[in-house]
Parts: sequence; structure tokens; C-alpha cells
Amino acid sequence: MTESTKIEFRYRRISQIDDITDLVAIFIPGNRNQQHAAARMLIALKNNDDILPSFGFLKGDHGISRRMLERSRAKLARLGLIEHIGWMSSRHGGQAGWKLSSRMSSSLRQLADKIDAWRNDVRPERREKDEQLVELLK
Repeated sequence: MTESTKIEFRYRRISQIDDITDLVAIFIPGNRNQQHAAARMLIALKNNDDILPSFGFLKGDHGISRRMLERSRAKLARLGLIEHIGWMSSRHGGQAGWKLSSRMSSSLRQLADKIDAWRNDVRPERREKDEQLVELLK
């Protein structure tokens, strides 16, 4: 069963993000254990200049269960915050492991651009198309 990738995105809260705990609270709302595991993974990747082969060391060092580690890792990967690098990747010289990804930040920038473009498009044919598409949602 795939776990939900629900995030807690409130526009007023985004400007109040100060640290890693605020960030993971948005991405993993309501589950403190997963927030702790996600924060540990993100910090480990941020502090590592290269690809991190696994997160196994977090289990012993910080008391995170294997299940919590796997669930948090899966959610971070689905959101596009981290990505798995396979050993066959020619860009990384045969290394395998995990690294921070720019997929989510790139996607959020694209979403913001699309919202701005839609809001600023005042052509009459666009309005008609929007009305027709909304009617299809009925």
C-alpha cells in the first residue's frame, strides 16, 4: 500500500519556515517519528558532499527504526526531495546511493510560473476555454 504524500502547504506558513524542523513538518504533517527520521536523512545528505550509500547508520546512531526510516525515505523520494542513484548511472561514476534532489524546488517554481501565467492571461478565448473546462467538471 502506498502511503499518502499529503503535505501541509499553507501560504502564510511558508514565510515562517526558519529551520529543518519547520520544513519537515510541512512535508510530513502529524507524525513526529517520521519527521525526526526525515530531518536526520536530509541533514545527513546536506552534510555529505557525495552520494550517501545508505541511511542504515541512522538506525543505530539516532534510534530510528528500520520501518520509520523506510517510510520517511519513501515519502521524501516521492516528493522529489531526495533521489536514488543507481550504480549504472554514468553521471556518478558507478556510485550507488542517495542524494538531495532539485526536482521538488524546480517543480514548485514551474507551478508558480504556471499560476502567474494563468492569472495574467486575459484573452477572451482563454476565458471561454476555462468556462468550458469547468463545465466538464460538473
